[in-house]
Amino acid sequence: MGRHFHTWIGLHRKKPPIPSRTENPLIHTKRDFIKTATAKSKKPQPVCVDTNTGHKQPLENSGLVPKYIKKKDYGKVPTYLQQRNEEKLRAEEEYNKFVQEQREQRAPRRLPDEERLAVLENLKKDWDNVHREYQSLPFIINTMSQKAYKVQLEEEMKCREKNISLFESFTTLYISKD
Repeated sequence: MGRHFHTWIGLHRKKPPIPSRTENPLIHTKRDFIKTATAKSKKPQPVCVDTNTGHKQPLENSGLVPKYIKKKDYGKVPTYLQQRNEEKLRAEEEYNKFVQEQREQRAPRRLPDEERLAVLENLKKDWDNVHREYQSLPFIINTMSQKAYKVQLEEEMKCREKNISLFESFTTLYISKD
């Protein structure tokens, strides 16, 4: 029985091939064995298990490891975004300058006192002329055209009186450029 056991084990174990003359045979010594036994063992690769069936993938590829924070430029704004922001600020400044120029061009100007008095004097002369025409109308008005002309003269006199009171009550007037 023992004999068969040894032959059976011997059949399944393969011996290494015989080295050729040019090869240096590997001779294992006690030191080599100690070196390999005391050598640091490999650390297992960290993995991430995805499913309950045990599907694994490397932890680095899973996105759970923060590898980008170790870069030199982490947390800095990229140059193309800096350039875009500068262009945006420049465009806003140009637009604000344009709007300011437009406001200055449309801004009302102050009417000098000499011009205000000249306009007031012309308004009074116009009112006198319209009043003279109104006074020269006949006392009895028979036709529709005469009535319409009388109403028109009254409206013109009211408008001129309103403008005269406006120019007399305010000493500082501003005129728009439009």
